[in-house]
Amino acid sequence: MDILVMVGQLILGLTILVGLHELGHMLTAKWFGMRVEKYAIGFPPKVISKQIGETEYMIGAIPLGGFVKISGMIDESLDTAAMGQEPQPYEFRAKPAWQRLIVMMGGIIVNVITGVIIFIILTNMYGEPYLPAKEVKYGVVPNELGKQMGFQTGDKIVKINGKPFENFDDIYEPDVLLSKNGYYTVNRNGQEVNIPIPNDLMDKMADNKDQMRFVEIILPFEVGRVLAGKPADKAGLKPGDKIVKVNTLETPYFHNLQLALLANKGKQVNLSVDRAGQIINLTANIDEDGKLGFERAPLLQYSMRDYTLAESIPVGTQKAFGVITANIKGFGKIFRGEASASKSLSGPIGIAQVFGSTFSWQNFWFIVGMLSMVLAFMNFLPIPALDGGHVLFLTYEIVTGQKPSDKFLENAQKVGMVLLLGLMAFAIGNDVFKLIF
Repeated sequence: MDILVMVGQLILGLTILVGLHELGHMLTAKWFGMRVEKYAIGFPPKVISKQIGETEYMIGAIPLGGFVKISGMIDESLDTAAMGQEPQPYEFRAKPAWQRLIVMMGGIIVNVITGVIIFIILTNMYGEPYLPAKEVKYGVVPNELGKQMGFQTGDKIVKINGKPFENFDDIYEPDVLLSKNGYYTVNRNGQEVNIPIPNDLMDKMADNKDQMRFVEIILPFEVGRVLAGKPADKAGLKPGDKIVKVNTLETPYFHNLQLALLANKGKQVNLSVDRAGQIINLTANIDEDGKLGFERAPLLQYSMRDYTLAESIPVGTQKAFGVITANIKGFGKIFRGEASASKSLSGPIGIAQVFGSTFSWQNFWFIVGMLSMVLAFMNFLPIPALDGGHVLFLTYEIVTGQKPSDKFLENAQKVGMVLLLGLMAFAIGNDVFKLIF
């Protein structure tokens, strides 16, 4: 049943996103008088289709994509039979380059609009959770940058620039980090101590992206959602468990657990687990990143900030484009060799696991909104066979006034298809490998 829920959410989410993406291409094409021969959600074999006017509307059996076939366009169908004849007025190739560019951008634009609208609505309906500063009862634990600033484990931040504050994340606000002669006030063993904010703090944080949060909250925790196929799942951990020891190292707080796991990454460990008041022993194989593979359920009381519709627009928009920013940073890490492609990229199985085995509309639409922005970003990549490849060639044509030959576009499309099929095979194989091992 859990698998059916995950697969069902994946298919529904992809159907919505692919349908809207291809609708963006179709509507802009029809707007400019181009003939749209086929609008398809999913890939063949055909499940159902209906001819309306000049366009066949089809649903395919493989729900991992879709396409729009526009007359006179070299696309993934590689149907070039009519390309040797004179262009007809209704064909893609007969239209001005700027119109063709808008058609190729149509799907990307619709996905961006969809993602932004979803995040705006979610922000308006559900608000935004935040951690009140008063809830950080156990203090903070600094990383190396935090130690250089003067923080000590157990410090409780009570003021920013001499004033009490409500939201704990306010300590990371740019106006705080950039404030002149700024300082934090901490309660350290009953005494108030001021910790100056260095003038070059932003530079130090920029030099080391892993130091962006110079302190972490000391968190009591329970095991939340256990990720399928991960070491936690294979070891038998369940939601509500409290890991009290890793081998002989006590783990009363989450940072203690993180340190213990990092010290044993790639190794087998014994876990002492408090399950409903009884201590049980489990054996787990920690992965190479020092993780077990579960979401923590922190025992802290979060508050909710509500937004009016007007307030939700900038907040939701920022959240939506934050997904694209995160993807750009992620690709940058992969290309620089700072992150593993096999651990960072997921295919349909990995995406289904993100949806989870339980259904909630809030979680479903959040993931759909996120995937919509990811789909827009991925399609904008300048790879032949993706929209971004067409955009690249059309931009070249507009700038130089010279259109690439049909033969060049056909060969570029073939190369792009091979790259995409290879990437898809890698992603699916990687999903299966992670699931098994």
